[in-house]
Amino acid sequence: MELADFLGLIHPAIAVFFVFPLIGMVVNFAWSTRQRRLQTLDSGKSKIPAVVGVEHRRLGNWLTGAVVGLALVGLSYPIGKNIIKNQLWNKEIFQVIFILLMFAATIASLVLLYRAKEALWRGVFATLTGAGLVILGCQDGVFRRTNEWYWSHYYFGIAAALLMVFSLAIVPDIYKDRSNRWRIVHTILNSIALLLFIGQGMTGTRDLLEIPLSWQEPYIYQCDFVKKACPTPNPQPK
Repeated sequence: MELADFLGLIHPAIAVFFVFPLIGMVVNFAWSTRQRRLQTLDSGKSKIPAVVGVEHRRLGNWLTGAVVGLALVGLSYPIGKNIIKNQLWNKEIFQVIFILLMFAATIASLVLLYRAKEALWRGVFATLTGAGLVILGCQDGVFRRTNEWYWSHYYFGIAAALLMVFSLAIVPDIYKDRSNRWRIVHTILNSIALLLFIGQGMTGTRDLLEIPLSWQEPYIYQCDFVKKACPTPNPQPK
């Protein structure tokens, strides 16, 4: 394996040893928080400690940052590879600068979203963060599998990241809303996100099997992926 191949493993490695365990902890605390709330409403008390709600929110905030960060890492590899391969700094310097600024703006928007208190600013920074992810995902080099969007690692990942950003933005409203409307929205959206994360595990594994090593690319990309056929190699002289 060459350096480019090792760099390509950073995204799935972070997902395996950090993001997916974090998802498990957040789901566990979410379930415990709901059980405690239902028990309290039913009998006025619960054996589940109140700290589960605090931990759910704390780890949920961590999860949003981790998912958005993981998406940015996953996008930076193919985008950077395309820039280096085509030497875009010599051809489209303004495009390279724009891409770098978009990465910086997306990260800054997420940081400001964590700090925003008013609903207006939370909406603004959540929108900017989501827009940054979508714009970066539209850059050359990113494999989107648009013809199979319903089974695409890219679309699943972007959708999950956007749901996480929106969930982070509405957290303060959940505690202010006595009708539990925002809590229900939060639960539904994060249940969908959980399904997307499960899909990410499956599609990510599939994509790792399909991505060739750097030295294999000139040969693999000669194949016809629709017909599932590759050119017959020339026989070697004896």
